[in-house]
Amino acid sequence: MKSFCIFARLFLIFLVFFPPIASVAVQAFTGAYGINYGRIADNIPSPDKVATLLRAAKIKNVRIYDADHSVLKAFSGTGLELVVGLPNGYLKDMSANEDHAMDWVKENVQAFLPETHIRGIAVGNEVLGGGDYESWAALLGTVKNIYNATKKLGLTDVVQITTAHSQAVFANSYPPSSCIFTDTVKQQYMKPLLEFFSEIGSPFCLNAYPFLAYMSDPENIDINYALFQKTQGIYDPKTDLHYDNMLDAQIDAAYAALEDAGFKKMEVIVTETGWASRGGDNEAAATVNNARTYNYNLRKRLAKKKGTPMRPKYVVKAYIFALFNENLKTGAASERNFGLFKPDGTIAYDIGYHGLVSSSADSLLLSSKHIGAQAAAAAVGVQSLVIESPSKYKHRN
Repeated sequence: MKSFCIFARLFLIFLVFFPPIASVAVQAFTGAYGINYGRIADNIPSPDKVATLLRAAKIKNVRIYDADHSVLKAFSGTGLELVVGLPNGYLKDMSANEDHAMDWVKENVQAFLPETHIRGIAVGNEVLGGGDYESWAALLGTVKNIYNATKKLGLTDVVQITTAHSQAVFANSYPPSSCIFTDTVKQQYMKPLLEFFSEIGSPFCLNAYPFLAYMSDPENIDINYALFQKTQGIYDPKTDLHYDNMLDAQIDAAYAALEDAGFKKMEVIVTETGWASRGGDNEAAATVNNARTYNYNLRKRLAKKKGTPMRPKYVVKAYIFALFNENLKTGAASERNFGLFKPDGTIAYDIGYHGLVSSSADSLLLSSKHIGAQAAAAAVGVQSLVIESPSKYKHRN
């Protein structure tokens, strides 16, 4: 008994001087494959039909760019895991007023739990590196106020707080080991944000687009490398690592930047990646064939549940951009054509999913060879996958 009392006293002393920073971090992303449900369109299916579509496709992880109540109600009882978004336009107000942050969390998150499985809040999208410098300054304050609201409401073991970054926060990304954060964001904005995320157990969220990288330098980038096709890839002499696809290299570039900033153990999650199926005259790579190839091969890559060359123990997780083509988006033509599904709910091209209604693309008969390959694919967790050989713009919100 005496020895137990001594141990108890020592343990209490330890807690006084080394209090736990946070409990076990909640994971907003379960599994490895998710999708972004953007709604800048006037011709897409209703939220309840979207919920049906997602469940039929067995896509459990979903991100939206706001907290639209019609979506939150439609997803109630479906089992879909949802990350809601706090749009960039709210940042300045939420940073300055913690009561407004509390009201937003109460009205848009707490009110729908537990029936709607809201697992995360994405605070802004591609803020750092963007053109609104006032939002840069407001981001961390908003993140803290939103987190503190969830803490006061007892939701920190249910809802994870994150923000997604574009490639614009990096000074260099080739080879991957050379990547660092730009001087303009690193010290004043990025490091304090990462310090807080490290304390609460949040990951680094990256919007990674081999499509955009290839489009920016098609003469020097092998499109096969961008599309997960057979290629010689690249070699990073500093780490002695080989990359056979660009997405892995982009993820490891983020890991290198995090390590340089002092956050080696922080996980990277890809919150957006995809390939446009149609573009303008200057977007030759935006084709149905390339989009099908990228998303088909990406799906196979994620089904392997493997890490990257630099972080082999961290399973790659990615949300695909996007669920639908969005006809009201501005910018280049490609911006309106990232969807796996057309506005009427039919598939845009075949990577193994089936639309809400039949279309010529998803009514193909499976040969016995395809059926056998499909069964093999199911063994590695790829559902309803038809195996065949698929012959920096503005924020995607």
